[in-house]
Amino acid sequence: MSGEEMWKYCTGEQCRDLLRSLDLLRGTGVKQEQEIACLYSLANHAEAHYRRARIPKKNGGVRKLQIPDGMMKKVQRNLLHHVLDGLEPSPYATAYRKGAGLKENAAPHTGKKQILKLDLENFFENITFSLILENVFPSRLFPPAVGVLLTNLCCYRDYLPQGAPVSAAVSNLVMRPFDDYMGSWCGEQGIAYTRYCDDMTFSGDFDARKVKNKAQNFLKVMGFSLNAGKTRLYGQGHRQSVTGVVVNCHPQAARTYRKKLRQDLYYCEKYGVAGHLKRQGRDLGQEDAAGASFRYLQMLAGRAAFVLQVNPEDSWCREAKGRIARLQSELWV
Repeated sequence: MSGEEMWKYCTGEQCRDLLRSLDLLRGTGVKQEQEIACLYSLANHAEAHYRRARIPKKNGGVRKLQIPDGMMKKVQRNLLHHVLDGLEPSPYATAYRKGAGLKENAAPHTGKKQILKLDLENFFENITFSLILENVFPSRLFPPAVGVLLTNLCCYRDYLPQGAPVSAAVSNLVMRPFDDYMGSWCGEQGIAYTRYCDDMTFSGDFDARKVKNKAQNFLKVMGFSLNAGKTRLYGQGHRQSVTGVVVNCHPQAARTYRKKLRQDLYYCEKYGVAGHLKRQGRDLGQEDAAGASFRYLQMLAGRAAFVLQVNPEDSWCREAKGRIARLQSELWV
């Protein structure tokens, strides 16, 4: 018996019992007798529970975020932990999952003849209501009424909002059919494949046009398109970088990245953090100097953590983390 055939015998009260069992309103203070009405209100008026924000990208563009309010955020976190964490993404997806990250995304592409990088255009905005319902809350797993409500709780204007707690996990589940298909096909061709959010990487000895067309045709059926301006093909004679990790010989952070970290830490210790910021042309007259210095050191600590994530044996970077921590503690003395 298919899921749809099974669920047609599910009564309205049984659907409501299933929703209550998911404990989506834990920590919200909503009374038990009001839970179902509250969930339907959130699902039917989801847009009212978001605010929009724009943050600058490193490349000069702008990233558009849709950030849920407190109530929606709590419900989505409960949905993430009580439902989505139990649904397994593809092993080829290396972002937003335990035990995977930038290093795991880059490692399979180390020392390969060539690397092809493809990028999905407007990734989150193209993950639509229908894709989420079909791939995350299908009728084989959830009664249709429950699946529709859960899908609405994940959507903003019928697409996946970038900035919501559920969006990362949902994106991986939506992309699972593509990841599994491309991973299997590439394996048969002797090609390594990984996907980190909207960045797809292929490496080995292959016809790049054939691989690109294969991926593009499948993505088109799903409603996605490639960002032609970000398609890259690197041979062994060039620096091969995968999501910021250089993989020509072994995974490591780029030399320029490590050099910049060394320089910034040296100048922070020589001139003081505030002094280094002023030397960079930053006016701290209208700003809390200690707060600005602490945030800058947090950024340096994050850069050191990235290097160690890629290469845990980097002794200088381990030492640098301690030096940054000392500078942070000295700010409040």
